[in-house]
Amino acid sequence: MHDNRLRSRLKAQLTKFSLQLSEGLSRPLQKFVGQMLFGVQASQDVKLSNIARSLQEEIDLIKTENRLSRNLEATELESHRSERWAARGSRRVEANTVLCLELSDLRKEYAQKMQYLAKVRDGSTGELHDGYGLCDITAAEVKSSEIVPLYQKLYSAEAKEFSSENAEILAAVDLVRSHTRGRGIWALDRGGDRREVLEPLLARRERFVIRSTGKRFVIDRRRLQGSVAEVGGRCRLRYAARVIKIEEGKEKVYELRYGAEPLHLPGREEKMLLVVAAGFGKDPLLLLTNLEGARDSESLGWIVQIYLTRWKIEETFRFLKQSYHLEDIRVLRYQRLKNLVVLVTAAAYFAATFLGQKLKLRSLCERLLIISFRFFGIPPFRFYALAHGIHKVLSQTSPEPSGPPPKTWQWELLLAWEG
Repeated sequence: MHDNRLRSRLKAQLTKFSLQLSEGLSRPLQKFVGQMLFGVQASQDVKLSNIARSLQEEIDLIKTENRLSRNLEATELESHRSERWAARGSRRVEANTVLCLELSDLRKEYAQKMQYLAKVRDGSTGELHDGYGLCDITAAEVKSSEIVPLYQKLYSAEAKEFSSENAEILAAVDLVRSHTRGRGIWALDRGGDRREVLEPLLARRERFVIRSTGKRFVIDRRRLQGSVAEVGGRCRLRYAARVIKIEEGKEKVYELRYGAEPLHLPGREEKMLLVVAAGFGKDPLLLLTNLEGARDSESLGWIVQIYLTRWKIEETFRFLKQSYHLEDIRVLRYQRLKNLVVLVTAAAYFAATFLGQKLKLRSLCERLLIISFRFFGIPPFRFYALAHGIHKVLSQTSPEPSGPPPKTWQWELLLAWEG
């Protein structure tokens, strides 16, 4: 494919993505969204100076940067995008689709003047540092390599409208469930078994698989009260299975043993099950679930797989932070921070989601991978190379489309890892 034709096709696809994402906004904001998506891809950066430079406008660079900064203050960008993203993504959520809710952080330990900078806990080390919280919901299928982005929000514990992390979690859950309408199974990591989250999920009759810290007090089948860890310690691990995880391009095999014990929360009647899975490390996985009918090896193994589906999206967060240098974000105002995270996430999902979804775009996708030359070839997680290929093509042009976008387009929020 000739380079000019490749560039033209890529810009047309980005224009279509931008128009659908910004539908319903004012025309100035629609243009702004398109320029930001182009600029983030072309510069592969989040700094407004580099984004402005990639637009190649025939005016002073500072004027372009000031306009982008001013438009980032629009509050309707955050609410509009969140609602549309959840509505469209939920169309791909089936009855047993896993809804992975992930809490992460945006580390800004050297920042001083960013508005509402707060202390956040590093999920890997447990250390406290300056930054912002991130709440993300992504849908995935147990037996498929596809994922669907549904929700992402940056928040600060120091912001005036902030109530609590629990409130942020439940607000995200309620937005998504207003569109999924009972479809899907929630998967939460450790800490999701806190009473302020667990009981509202039970009250909303949402199905879930939550990894427990082991500290939550429950009542077992003998009506004895104790911690989840104590109940798990008495559980017979009757079944065995083998799980293979791809780590750094290599297969790692886990030999599992698992079993289950019925229980419920003190003061509540809803029946739950504690599924215990040993073999991933020193301590076994303790999974709380309210899925009904799980008693045999196959159904209990399926519950373990629901939680392990979260593995599929771990690399997606890493891709977002590394390929677009998300933690190098430097805008100072809180609303601009939130909107910029929204737009960078959209740019990342354009690279990882939209391209390659239709057969007619496969050749475009493959050509971009070739352009993103690597000394060691295409990496196992091909989106890194794809994002770099888009950057190399768009960095040589301006965002103005070479022609009118096609009249029809179906926006597919589907991330094909095998695409």
